[in-house]
Amino acid sequence: MPQRPIQQRWPDRLWIVRHGESAGNVARDAAQAAGLFRIDITERDVDVPLSRLGERQSDALGRWFAAMPPDERPDVVLTSPYRRARLTAERIHAGGGLPVDPADFVVDERLREKEFGVLDRLTRSGIEQEFPDQAEFRRILGKFYHRPPGGESWCDVILRLRSALDTISLHHGGRRVLIVGHQVVVLCLRYLLENLTEPDILAIDAEADVANCSVTEYRFDPDSGPRGGLALHRYNFVAPLEEAGAPVTAQPDANVAAR
Repeated sequence: MPQRPIQQRWPDRLWIVRHGESAGNVARDAAQAAGLFRIDITERDVDVPLSRLGERQSDALGRWFAAMPPDERPDVVLTSPYRRARLTAERIHAGGGLPVDPADFVVDERLREKEFGVLDRLTRSGIEQEFPDQAEFRRILGKFYHRPPGGESWCDVILRLRSALDTISLHHGGRRVLIVGHQVVVLCLRYLLENLTEPDILAIDAEADVANCSVTEYRFDPDSGPRGGLALHRYNFVAPLEEAGAPVTAQPDANVAAR
């Protein structure tokens, strides 16, 4: 009896993009520069918009995708529900980079920003001042395992991203998938897709922040494992922004102290 062909599990290509610079990034820098304990943001984190620069960065990335042949551009778009991520995806579409209508974007809450609980909106000095016990717990446990009250550890983020990757492999095998999310999401997806260890991913994180609107890209490799797998093609790629003259920014999100 002839064997049935093995169905490709993974997308042909997977792009993971961090959102453009947000108003929260700008407010965080201002608070740090002024030595403040709290970051001055009026919106909920989920509602923080892009800054003007973040809009330019997103537009530049849209033109980069638009320069690809039509049959190489993303044909599936998944985005965090946070406003800055959704706006980034919408502006990439407006730049001609996506054949997918924004109405067909998959808004997936599993791609949301890491939750910071009681440490939300505090700078590093603010955490040390208001929650010295949490600052000490984080020092002892490290960012990978420390879970602030009401918030998440990196492991918690990884748990929900495992589920998101299962959905992608189930429904989008052989497709070209774009994910628009957040810094910790980019790093934790690398951890999962490349089977990294805690020291591996923390070393990558320590090298540099994930730049706003940077591209991390994987391509399907049929020789990776019995059913093929995704191989890293580029990480933290910012050439589309540089070519368009949009300044590259890599500030952590407003809750950097707890990241």
